[in-house]
Amino acid sequence: MLLKIKPIAWAYSMITLGTEMLNSVFSFYYVKLFLHLYKISEVAFYQAQMILMIWNALNDLTGYFHVSQADCCSGHHSSVLYGAPLYSIAFLLPWFPWKYYHRGDWLSGLHLVVSLCAFDSALTCIQQAQCTLFAEIFTRHESPLRLLKINQVASLVGSTSILFSGLISDNMEILFNFQAFAVLIAILAMASLYTGTCHMSHLGPKRSPEENVFPESEQDLPWTSIVSLMRQLLTQKNFCLFLIMSFFQVFHLTFFNNFMMIFADNLIPKDVLPSFLRSIMYGAAFTCPQCLVLFSQSWLKKFGYYKIILISFYLKGTASIVMLLLGQQYYYFLALYLTVIMVIAQASSCLFNLPLADVVDADLLKFNRQSPLSSMVFGINALFTKPAQSLAPMIILSKLKQYGYGNPDKSTSHRMVSVE
Repeated sequence: MLLKIKPIAWAYSMITLGTEMLNSVFSFYYVKLFLHLYKISEVAFYQAQMILMIWNALNDLTGYFHVSQADCCSGHHSSVLYGAPLYSIAFLLPWFPWKYYHRGDWLSGLHLVVSLCAFDSALTCIQQAQCTLFAEIFTRHESPLRLLKINQVASLVGSTSILFSGLISDNMEILFNFQAFAVLIAILAMASLYTGTCHMSHLGPKRSPEENVFPESEQDLPWTSIVSLMRQLLTQKNFCLFLIMSFFQVFHLTFFNNFMMIFADNLIPKDVLPSFLRSIMYGAAFTCPQCLVLFSQSWLKKFGYYKIILISFYLKGTASIVMLLLGQQYYYFLALYLTVIMVIAQASSCLFNLPLADVVDADLLKFNRQSPLSSMVFGINALFTKPAQSLAPMIILSKLKQYGYGNPDKSTSHRMVSVE
């Protein structure tokens, strides 16, 4: 089955491999790194997240203009090629302290701001180009489910970086081992991005200037036309409802990405769940979603992505209610709950490109456009959902602080038990 898939889908999946390899490690470890090892102050952490929120808004807008004014697929290829080394360098920024940080050191706050903004800029550059390529590729070459399937294989391989980083560094307890592993996967990710992009540029269809995806009349649109196009998109009820759903999905996923380790460390004793098993649990939380999407292809074809995503929401709600009724003293159930929720959230998020691609197609037909507004649709989605990536850490950290998190004189887990 896999051997029949066209080479361009494999090339596209190499971009996913490089992106997933670094993004999963960055989002999973950076909060614990700055809170535990660098001992950043609560105020500096909030300030960094607020700056990131503003930076995201500007970054997504400029990223959209860069992609929309690019020359067909070649512009998207260039975005990945130039962004690959910057992405790898930005990934390495947080793991190497600029000096020995004291508790509340202002430099650790600056370090976090630079790390978050640099990584987000490089990631946005690559992801916006990749999302646009996704919308273009399957309309010309593959069905969306076929491309999704091979893409999930790449995501599965890339997400194993969480498992190996945990095993090698004892879940970041041995910082030197973690730093060495970070350098290794940064090199591998850059090679993967280069390989995929170069192969796509050779395998993709050659177009004449007259066949650009973005005709000349749409490449130099004035501000009034851009605002008009955005208004047309935002007046579509389905797209607006999707943006709301996507915001809360990103919030929930960021919540578990950033704090799963912290929850496990504070709520599950290490004599109950040793470091090795924790690494397996964290690795499973990132690899099992890809396996779930791969094995649910028949369900997707039978029920469609809408029902599958809806079922995932019901499952998350049911699991949370059951865990609330059981209480945190059932440590193995708590570990299972954290893993299952992460798996469901990650797996459902993997499907979110499918409804976005449908929004692009529906808009194309509704307004009888000459070319799809792929970049604008994905750009607006990023603009409305990226704030959740900053709001989630701020809200969760403020809530944890109420229960004594980060205070050496107070036990977070005991405070939580007493509240219950």
